[in-house]
Amino acid sequence: MKKQLVVVKIGSSSLTNVLGTISEEKMRDHVEALAFLKAQGHELIVISSGAVAAGFGALGYPTRPKSTAGKQAAAAVGQGLLMQNYLQLFKEFAIVPAQILLTREDFYSQVRFHNLFNTMTELLQKGVIPIINENDSVAIEELTFGDNDLLSALVSGFLHADALIILTDINGLYDGNPKVSKEAKKYHFIPEVSENLLGVAGESGSSIGTGGMKSKLLAAKKALSLGVSVFVGTGVGKEKLADILAGKGDGTYIGGPFQTQMQMRKQWIAYHSQVGGVIEIDEGAEKAILFQGKSLLPVGVTKVIGEFNALDVVVVRNQNGKTVGKGQIYYSSKDLLLVKGLPSEQSKGYSINKKAEVIHRDNWVTMPKE
Repeated sequence: MKKQLVVVKIGSSSLTNVLGTISEEKMRDHVEALAFLKAQGHELIVISSGAVAAGFGALGYPTRPKSTAGKQAAAAVGQGLLMQNYLQLFKEFAIVPAQILLTREDFYSQVRFHNLFNTMTELLQKGVIPIINENDSVAIEELTFGDNDLLSALVSGFLHADALIILTDINGLYDGNPKVSKEAKKYHFIPEVSENLLGVAGESGSSIGTGGMKSKLLAAKKALSLGVSVFVGTGVGKEKLADILAGKGDGTYIGGPFQTQMQMRKQWIAYHSQVGGVIEIDEGAEKAILFQGKSLLPVGVTKVIGEFNALDVVVVRNQNGKTVGKGQIYYSSKDLLLVKGLPSEQSKGYSINKKAEVIHRDNWVTMPKE
């Protein structure tokens, strides 16, 4: 098997016991499997939940706290406990783990986005296993990832991973709740995540975790859009991850092995950047940019909505109000109002780089239809 970059997401319920404290037996099983896969020459990134679950017992909470302050306090205590266990267990295999804490804001900034990429690349080159978790101690509800499911999809995408493995306490995805109905049928393979499938997906089945099957399907949908195939399921023993890579995992495989990976900058434009405004384009410009691989020129712009600066990211709509794509724009809204509808030669000098293009094709992302 060729060397692969594999992202492994481990949910809270897969790390803790029924009381909500860290299960050394479960953690050891995961670490042994990760070490076995690394010994085969693969590069690994771990997205590990469990900080809140590990910490709330130490603070005297009988169950996972409901309040934001309680969750953040538990995470502050639990993150250290979680990493302490990882450090001790990986030491037995002469593997160095690294802790990285993220929030969604780290994906909004292009500078921080690239810094994260550079850091992760350096760690992997040094043979380190990065262990990533959401920075629960400071994150607010609007910036959370849903038990790290979405976070695992974003990380696997922007690092061009070959596979995303989401480990949970249920062996795959079902058309019902297997804990309630014996009639529930398991999906062994799903080519794509449809709206119908999302409609029947359940929420979290554990008081420890926060991400249910719907959360995992949404994460899988995002990962597929970024060119990464996904496995959702469970396993035991040091060879469980190797078996999953070989197609023998106990769970559900989503997507195929030959996805087209999206360029990192275009991922940032499409999914992480903050939108500065909206522009509308005519039918000719829409056809040129969607089907002819052309850049967007001022002559095709019909309307400018909002105030934005040059090099901001904007949403582009057609004359029917449908979103066509997103792009990093060379014009401020003020300058674009002066040149919209004009031929390219008359517009030069108004853009930040004295370019004729409003959005160059290299800075353009066609967005999938909703």
